[in-house]
Amino acid sequence: MGKREPAAGAVNLTEPIMNEAADPSAKSKFHLHQVFIKDASFESPRSPEVFTWKDYRPETEIDLKAQQNVIDAEQHIYEVTLKATVTARHEEQAVFLAEVQQAGIFTVQGSSPEMQEMMLEAACPNVLFPFLRETIAGLISKGGFPQFLLGPVNFDAMYQQKKDQESGQAANGGAESITTA
Repeated sequence: MGKREPAAGAVNLTEPIMNEAADPSAKSKFHLHQVFIKDASFESPRSPEVFTWKDYRPETEIDLKAQQNVIDAEQHIYEVTLKATVTARHEEQAVFLAEVQQAGIFTVQGSSPEMQEMMLEAACPNVLFPFLRETIAGLISKGGFPQFLLGPVNFDAMYQQKKDQESGQAANGGAESITTA
């Protein structure tokens, strides 16, 4: 079989992306090396009785966090991990708990420290999220529950919100702002 060509307009994540900014000597690199499941668990403490409940309407909580670890600072290689915890409760009883740590190895080199931070905290999680969503959905459905899909997440907006909070705290002398009604 011959080599497949990517579809028109598609981004090939297996080749480094070089991006020349206004300064041609300053280059950004973004390369995905590997995607893997670092940890996954599923618990269903109310099984099998939950499958006989007539008015089963669970409330779900989703906790999503991203973290980065330097693997090789000289080569700009990082491990980025998305951790999701999905908890379903019915009448205050835990029905299931699914936890997944979806990780990836990336070469990330920004043309500025701010660009590098944005790539690690927004671009990398954006790449990993579809894999995380698939893993969570598979765990929950294999546990015998209806299909569960994580909704879209705007990591760019989350990153900007974090930056806005940090600049607000700096303007307040590092003190947290408290709003009262």
